[in-house]
Amino acid sequence: MAGESRHFSTSLLNRYASATLDEAAQRAFTKHACALIDRIISETWIEPRGAAGRVRDPYVYTGSGGTAFLLLKLTLAATHPNNLETCMEIVEECAKVAGMMREHPSFLLGQPGVYALGAVAAFHAGKRDAQNVYLRMFLQAGHMPNLATPSLQCNSDPPNELLYGRAGFLWSALFLNTHLGQGIIPESVTQPIVSTILADGRACARGSQWPLMYEWHGKRYLGAAHGVAGVMHILLHFPLSDTDLSDWCHGAAGVALTLCTAARRFRNDEDGKVFLQAATEAGEVVWQRGLLRKVGLCHGVAGNAYVFLALYKLTGDAKHLQRAHAFGRFRSEEADALIEAGEMHGGDRQWSLFEGLAGTPCLYLDLTNPQNAKFPGYDSV
Repeated sequence: MAGESRHFSTSLLNRYASATLDEAAQRAFTKHACALIDRIISETWIEPRGAAGRVRDPYVYTGSGGTAFLLLKLTLAATHPNNLETCMEIVEECAKVAGMMREHPSFLLGQPGVYALGAVAAFHAGKRDAQNVYLRMFLQAGHMPNLATPSLQCNSDPPNELLYGRAGFLWSALFLNTHLGQGIIPESVTQPIVSTILADGRACARGSQWPLMYEWHGKRYLGAAHGVAGVMHILLHFPLSDTDLSDWCHGAAGVALTLCTAARRFRNDEDGKVFLQAATEAGEVVWQRGLLRKVGLCHGVAGNAYVFLALYKLTGDAKHLQRAHAFGRFRSEEADALIEAGEMHGGDRQWSLFEGLAGTPCLYLDLTNPQNAKFPGYDSV
């Protein structure tokens, strides 16, 4: 595939864009999700037995934590207790391994994500002792060095971005408060980290036209994983002063999911209209560029579909739901054959949540309940 376009023609999607959104389509997505989940559990949990243990990578983004996240999502969608028990078994093993690895403060690639996932799974299983153990582990991780101390430099340690850094810790807190109740992780824990991210962003932006800027390994990014869009997406879920909000208003990055969050946050003033228009236009760009040649949440078909689920939740316009379904139907009906033919990429880590196949069942489940759809590790409310 070297040298080939990263995209297929939009015509491949158009054949599905007018499909009927009925109960039969929802049942089909659920069936596809369950079948793929069985394969993922087999490959990532049942088969990997041996002296090295089942879990080598404990994290949600690339490792066994992603399987646990998927099972939690399936449990909450279908109330199937067997999945929750397996989820908790996986998290327990992930927590053991994560405690021996380099500390990162994020949900997707850090110990806090494993511990937050464990606390939420235990909560839904009614296991309060286990829930409290994971919560204590999470709060201990929140005391890692410099997490709430501004470096006032572009390259801070830990970083401020979503994938590895402070914004990822804040997402973990949102995840816990959403499932366990507001205030479980209090503002006394989160607001100093919010202030640290803002202080570093202002320091890094000095001398530029941006009010806030962040770097990752010496490079400035605008996108979700390492850049301004991901950081702003998270900060917009927390109490911000008028000054903090104005920094966002004048430095918005053109990423559709973040723009949808901004449109909700500012829905009662003129800025909300601007962000809504920008989010809609960003969605048009995603649609017109067609299908990516990867299938996952990261730079893939499943991830792009969530743009239209977010727009549908924001606007109620059925066009966006039709487009999300088009991505889902292409994935379920054609993508596997294209992967076999070498025309699509199954993922660098085939069974992982973000870089492989495990993000696809999340999409299928959210297509059956679009009003509650949430991009894993990004949308929290």
